[in-house]
Amino acid sequence: METVILIVHVFVALGLIGLVMLQQGKGAETGASFGTGASQTVFGSSGSGNFLSRSTAILATVFFVTSIGLAMIAKDKAEALTSGGVLGIPQAVETTTVQEVPAASTDVPEVGDFSVDSSETPVVDSAASSEGEPAEKPAE
Repeated sequence: METVILIVHVFVALGLIGLVMLQQGKGAETGASFGTGASQTVFGSSGSGNFLSRSTAILATVFFVTSIGLAMIAKDKAEALTSGGVLGIPQAVETTTVQEVPAASTDVPEVGDFSVDSSETPVVDSAASSEGEPAEKPAE
């Protein structure tokens, strides 16, 4: 059923495009009102406006009906897939696992004293470093 509606939908869309392209614009009616070209129309002296307008309206109505039909079919398919796991597609199952967190231990190591002795701090001579000479190395 879906493929039939889809095929009708495509043909109606192509027909609608063709009918819109065949219609004359508003500016073309001024020449026809003075008698030029009215006798050369396929649909008689009344022009093709009435026939093409009605055909376009009918095709547009069929296009909207097939669009709504395809949307309803797509909605039904989506509901069927999510509710029952149809067509071999497994249904998504939400699982949650609870892990027990161990209690905080009290045997945390203490942080030692990291104070720096001033005798181990390197001293840089600013005069020597500005002349490009290497700075003094601290005694080890």
